[in-house]
Amino acid sequence: MKKNIVTAVLLIGLGFTSQAQEISKNAIGLRLGDNNGFGAEISYQRSLSENNRLEANLGWRDNRAVSAFKLTGVYQWVWEIDNSFNWYAGAGAGLGSWNTTEDNGSFVYVAGNVGIEYNMKELPLLLSLDFRPEFGGKGYFQNNYGSDIALGIRYKF
Repeated sequence: MKKNIVTAVLLIGLGFTSQAQEISKNAIGLRLGDNNGFGAEISYQRSLSENNRLEANLGWRDNRAVSAFKLTGVYQWVWEIDNSFNWYAGAGAGLGSWNTTEDNGSFVYVAGNVGIEYNMKELPLLLSLDFRPEFGGKGYFQNNYGSDIALGIRYKF
């Protein structure tokens, strides 16, 4: 009974906090971050509905010990904070390959994503700051975990 009440309260609260926001149909740009070495990702977002989108990132990482290429896909839910500010959360997966002077390999991983974005009204730009924890990546991540904090700039169309 308690579970049903809690579920009902959460659903009603979610209904009151749901607001129409503008997320662009398409956005493409760069996502710059630091996960096992500085790297950049070519990032593409495609909206699926008013509150949901897919994000695909193709990136590379490099430091003194290792270099890597990664392809990540994330399904995101988007909520309006205020006017042009949104926050988002999502989950996805990826694959990649890494190389050191002694060894190389490939890996798969699952990823989460949470961030905040500013959807510029006067320019077709989307600025974001997000955190993406990644689990898996045997051979690439230490202890099968890596996290990434990144700044994104995307052109909306």
